[in-house]
Amino acid sequence: MRFANLIRPGIFLLFVLPFLFLVGASPANGQAAEPATALLNGRAIALNQQTGKIYAVAPRENAVAVFEPATSSISRISVGAGPVALAVSPTTNRVYVANSAGGTVSVLDGFKDTVLATLDVGPNPYVVAADQITGKIYVSNTFSDLITAIDGATNSVTKLKAGSADAIAIDSLSGGVYLLGYEDENISVLDEKSHAITKTKIGMHLWGMALSPDGSTVYVTRSGNSELAVLDKHSGSVTMIPTGATPCAVALDSKTNTIYVVNHTGDSVTAIDAAKHTVIATIKVGHRPQGIAIDSIRNRIYIANRNDDSISVIDGAKNVVVQTLRTGKNPFALAVSPNTGQLFATTIAGPPLELIAGQ
Repeated sequence: MRFANLIRPGIFLLFVLPFLFLVGASPANGQAAEPATALLNGRAIALNQQTGKIYAVAPRENAVAVFEPATSSISRISVGAGPVALAVSPTTNRVYVANSAGGTVSVLDGFKDTVLATLDVGPNPYVVAADQITGKIYVSNTFSDLITAIDGATNSVTKLKAGSADAIAIDSLSGGVYLLGYEDENISVLDEKSHAITKTKIGMHLWGMALSPDGSTVYVTRSGNSELAVLDKHSGSVTMIPTGATPCAVALDSKTNTIYVVNHTGDSVTAIDAAKHTVIATIKVGHRPQGIAIDSIRNRIYIANRNDDSISVIDGAKNVVVQTLRTGKNPFALAVSPNTGQLFATTIAGPPLELIAGQ
């Protein structure tokens, strides 16, 4: 994400950007030229549903940390320079790792946890997403209007002129790839087959994005306007719902049909009835919340409080915080195993992968 008046190569930032935290000096988001720089990306951690393993990037180690549920152990896989995001493809059981400083994507075997290939995708790959049906992989390149498409079967790489994306969400049912850019007032949709682009105007300063399970609705946070934009794909209508200050991450609990919006500078979470488009609760959490994970089976919502070194546990039935869990330094992304209920976090200055709750 980029603030036009602040981000330039080599300039210090005075604000924590949606996906970027500076421990020291850094060129800009999507880059990791300095060892002291840690990139914050909601896709820094992911569950492999086929094996139950949890993967998290370890940028300072140029590695990916892997939790093995059979042994409750954590190992490392060496990848390219400055890994910042990853995605798991269930069609091939491969893990794709965007190496920002290396300009590559590492392709991992999800069974053996070995590197199968290293693909050149161009400078500053930042976000990676996998189509759960077709097995296609999409990677954004910071400071570029190109999106890299990877064929999951052959590892062939295709460049598509689709605009600069700071977030990607894929509707596998319709074959639409949703692209969000912080400095772009539109949500772009790339058709996987025709490569045609359609745009819907939402407004500036878009941060987080989520899709409904059937792909009919797109939820987008507008950080500068303290609101959630709800896009009805069929009608094209956009509804704005007020949130707390600087909304960032957003997630939908499909079981309760409740949307949860993390308010980064509001130190709160806004719970919204997805059917009625009304706010049903404002929940105070820790300082500078950023990441979210939902356990629909146990009706728990987990919020990573970056500046509190903690995770707030919300009871989805009552929409109140029922527990606060301690973590390593500066947690920013979370993952939950639906089978075991185990909660994992990745941190800036602490462990790249940490089992927080559920043994």
